[in-house]
Amino acid sequence: MEPSEYFILILFIALGLFSMVAAILNLDWYFKTSGAMMFVNWFGRGGARVFYAFLGAGLVACGTLGLIYW
Repeated sequence: MEPSEYFILILFIALGLFSMVAAILNLDWYFKTSGAMMFVNWFGRGGARVFYAFLGAGLVACGTLGLIYW
């Protein structure tokens, strides 16, 4: 596997962890960004937190599985 592929998979894991931490801690600045506000408007603040927690878990899973099986 190329070093750039390792970098991308590790980036997936890091961003996934960041997304999960932001959802768990309910970081106000994170949910006031323009990208997150779309989901806050659609699902409410609680629903957006759940969405970002699942998104983060998915990113961590994809990155981990990529590192293991690639």
